[in-house]
Amino acid sequence: MRKGILTKREKEIFELLVKNKSTKDIALFLNISEKTIRNHISNAMQKLGVKGRAQAVVELIKLGEITI
Repeated sequence: MRKGILTKREKEIFELLVKNKSTKDIALFLNISEKTIRNHISNAMQKLGVKGRAQAVVELIKLGEITI
């Protein structure tokens, strides 16, 4: 898998998730709907080939996409 697999927005959302922000918090912070947040997360999980948010975070850390 190559570096930079996520869009800028997907990366931004996962960076907020690892800071313990909820979907609602992220939606309010980015001024977009919760459904849009969930869509971005779902798209990122598909790209990574994982089934859950936690697994996605682990993969993204391994890939150097995000840090905690």
